[in-house]
Amino acid sequence: MKKIHIIHENSEWTNHLTSRLDELQLPYEEWFLDRGLVELSSKPPEGIFYNRISASSHTRNHRFAPELTESVLSWLERNERKVLNGSRALRLEVSKVNQYMALNAAGIKTPETIAAVGKEQIIEAAEKLDKPSFITKHNRAGKGLGVQLFQSVEALKNYVYSDNFEEPLDGTTLIQEYIEAPDASITRCEFIGGKFMYAVKVDTSEGFELCPADVCQVDDLFCPVGEQEDKPKFQIRENFSHDILTSYEAFLHANQIDIAGIEFIQDKEGNIYTYDVNTNTNYNKDAEAKSGQYGMLKLAKYLGEQLKTV
Repeated sequence: MKKIHIIHENSEWTNHLTSRLDELQLPYEEWFLDRGLVELSSKPPEGIFYNRISASSHTRNHRFAPELTESVLSWLERNERKVLNGSRALRLEVSKVNQYMALNAAGIKTPETIAAVGKEQIIEAAEKLDKPSFITKHNRAGKGLGVQLFQSVEALKNYVYSDNFEEPLDGTTLIQEYIEAPDASITRCEFIGGKFMYAVKVDTSEGFELCPADVCQVDDLFCPVGEQEDKPKFQIRENFSHDILTSYEAFLHANQIDIAGIEFIQDKEGNIYTYDVNTNTNYNKDAEAKSGQYGMLKLAKYLGEQLKTV
C-alpha cells in the first residue's frame, strides 16, 4: 500500500504531524534516520517521502543523521520517488552559506556575512566586515548555535581565544552584520506546498540580549508545545502581505523546497534582511489557537493530496 513516509530524527517535533495524519486516517510510516543501511540496488517502497531532518541533529546525539539522510534521498530520487524537501533542501538546511547564496541568487537581501575557518581568520573576517556591531554564528547550526553579539574586534578576540569558544560542527564560523529591529521582533513566514500560509511576529525583547535576528532560530525555541509567559512571544500577523512573499515563493520553487519557514528582520528604515530558511518547520500552538489557523493540519492534508498523485 502507498504511504506517506516521514524522514526525521526527532519524535517530539514529529508527533504533532502524525496525530493529524491519524485524525485524517492517512497511511504513513516514520523513518527515524539516526543510523541504518541504504541498500542502493534495492527499490524503495511506493508512496511519497517527506524529509524533516534538522541541521541541529547533532545536538541530540544524532551526529550523522543528515549524512545518512543525504544517502537515502539520493537513493529515492534515483528511483524517481516523489520526495518533498529533497536533497537540495537538505543541502540548504545544513549550510547557511548555501542558504545565503541561494537567497541572493533569487534577488533576496541577506545581512552582510563573511565565512571563516580558523581562529585567526575569524578575527580577520571581523576586521574586513568593519561594522560597529556584529554577530558570530555557526554555518551548520539550528537552535541559534554559536550566536554571539560583539561591539568590537577586541571583544571577539577575547572570546575566540578563550575556553568558551564554540567550535562549529563543520569548522565554519560566520561573521555577520548586526541588524537591529526598532520594535525588537522578527517575522517568520510559513509555506506549505511552496505557497504562503501565514506570517508570525516573534517578540525578541524578553530574555535575549544578543541578536534579535536569531532569537527564534526556531527548532526547540519555536516549539509546538505552547508558552507560559503572560506576553506571547508568537503572534500570527493577520492578513500579512508584502512583495517579499512573491520572492520567497520563487526562491522555494527554484530550490525544490516544498515546506519551510523563512525568517526576516526589518531595520528602522524598513529594509528587510532574510537570515534563515528552516526546512523542518514547526508551528506554535498558542498563536495558532488564537487565529484559528493550524499548520500541521494543513500540512497533513497537503501530504494526503500529494499521496494521491503517485
